[in-house]
Amino acid sequence: MTETLPPAGVDLFDVERLRLAEVEEPKLSQSDALARDRVWDQAVQANPALFDGPVVACAGLERTGPRILFLSWVRVTYRHYALRRVPGATALPSLFVNVVQPADDGRVLAVRMSSSTAAPGRWQLPGGSVEPPQDGEVLDEWGLAGQAARELVEELGIGAAPETLGLWVVTRGENSSVGLTYLAPALPEAAVRAAFATAAAAERAQGCEPELDSIALVRSPDELAGLTGPHADYLEPVVRRYTAGR
Repeated sequence: MTETLPPAGVDLFDVERLRLAEVEEPKLSQSDALARDRVWDQAVQANPALFDGPVVACAGLERTGPRILFLSWVRVTYRHYALRRVPGATALPSLFVNVVQPADDGRVLAVRMSSSTAAPGRWQLPGGSVEPPQDGEVLDEWGLAGQAARELVEELGIGAAPETLGLWVVTRGENSSVGLTYLAPALPEAAVRAAFATAAAAERAQGCEPELDSIALVRSPDELAGLTGPHADYLEPVVRRYTAGR
């Protein structure tokens, strides 16, 4: 017996096994497609750094057994989410991976998105949208862990082998977006800050603005309040879950 997981605020689901299946994207009416493209073009004019790359959307999330989740997914591009601003249209929830990167003293790393991103100034966990597999490959638990490891390297310069990242919790929050949260091995604070500084300097040397402009280590949800700017909706519940379990 399966149980569809309803969106209600930010929900956190413990998981030991994640099953995945690709499904077809729901068909759009011509009017919705045209409206979506208009909204997307306006967004790109406002922020030329946006790009219409391939991503994975969540078509459904169900619990199929104790700590077992079944996730159906669809290949889309970023412009699909412009449907959220089209009256009467329905956008599929986004799917992303992120990582709880602890310091060896128990604090958790939070990162702030730079001004050129789609979420300027937002504090969140390191991570990003799930990308579809290449031809001949499949999207599975191993591939998702690899994407989470890649986000750590690209954003923070932290090298972590996929096998060291364990799927720790699944979140469902704003716009029913689904986050797959991995837990990384703890590192000394000095190593985290040095890796971030090196990665940011390398991006600037290539003439690129880093995706992240600041990092912070927090010991509890209360310390998150001191981080000025918007926060990802999942950040407080995830930090609370992690620090309560120590």
